[in-house]
Amino acid sequence: MISTSVFPGRYVQGAHAFNRLGGEMSRFGKKGFLICDPYVLDHLLPGFRDDIEKDVKLVVERFGGESSDEEISRISEVASKAGCDVVAGMGGGKTIDTAKAVAGAMKLPVAIAPTIASTDAPCSAVSVIYTPDGQVKRYVFHARNPDLVILDTWVVAKAPARFLVSGMGDALATWFESESCRKKYAPNITGDHGSRTAYALARLCYDTLLEYGLSAKLSCEAGVVTPALDHIVEANTLLSGLGFESGGLAAAHSIHNGFTVLEEAHDQYHGEKVAFGVLASLFLTDKPAHLIDEVYGFCEEVGLPTTLEEIGLGDVSDHDLMKVANAATKKGETIFNEAVPVTADAVFAALRQADAEGLYRIDY
Repeated sequence: MISTSVFPGRYVQGAHAFNRLGGEMSRFGKKGFLICDPYVLDHLLPGFRDDIEKDVKLVVERFGGESSDEEISRISEVASKAGCDVVAGMGGGKTIDTAKAVAGAMKLPVAIAPTIASTDAPCSAVSVIYTPDGQVKRYVFHARNPDLVILDTWVVAKAPARFLVSGMGDALATWFESESCRKKYAPNITGDHGSRTAYALARLCYDTLLEYGLSAKLSCEAGVVTPALDHIVEANTLLSGLGFESGGLAAAHSIHNGFTVLEEAHDQYHGEKVAFGVLASLFLTDKPAHLIDEVYGFCEEVGLPTTLEEIGLGDVSDHDLMKVANAATKKGETIFNEAVPVTADAVFAALRQADAEGLYRIDY
């Protein structure tokens, strides 16, 4: 049995780290193509663009909002004409997934500069491709992981705390999914078995969330960088990224993908839907009561959804919820990495049970 683990080329994290982005990018060339989230372009980039351009010349392109084939094609054409040495992405998960896809198409190094700690996408060699209207279309697996991931915790602390909490929801899945893969000898993202390193980092991710999650949320709400915030940013980004990619995915992310078929859930963040996928997976895989209580308690403490209403599906019909279950159990979905038999009916039941548990705890 062969195990494979994958990592980004370099990970840099800390307050005002974006001031170093130009110096880090200059290791790959002197002209950078920066794909920038619209809000970041208008409100954040001006604060550190001069520092970046001390070391590299920047060509900046505004991101259109969806990591779709159409947007990737459009930006790739612009980048080709610019003649740059390195591609960079600055913004949220879809911006950076697009940057990875553009760099992969052009066979250039890629630097990832997340402005929020809301997903585990930054460190991975994966881009999630959506349709223009926001449904998951497919995954693209790149030849290598990002050459650089740089995360400015001062910027993260100034963003709405909901982004950080959403990242905790995405990270919450890491240990549960990698543990399922470990027990079933299911493959990780590379197609090989995970390593002990990956499984250990996935567990560290979970333990970090439980210990520092609430304190980090309060730090973010206060707009300050504290050790707890640093720990959670690392858990959301580095530990979760390494854990999911090298450990493996299972039910929670498949259930998230299922939710994308319902327009009512589109306004909810990726990590919020993943978190509810974790809760449903607890019942799908028959986890013990004490663990269910621990996970629900964490979600309640930091403000992650514990009911369908909290992800926009309070009045969802059985017919529509079965659409979610059917999409989550399509051929090729990672839900089949669970060590239990999986059917659409079983997923439907787990979703209803997870919602019932959340409602009961609110009333109780």
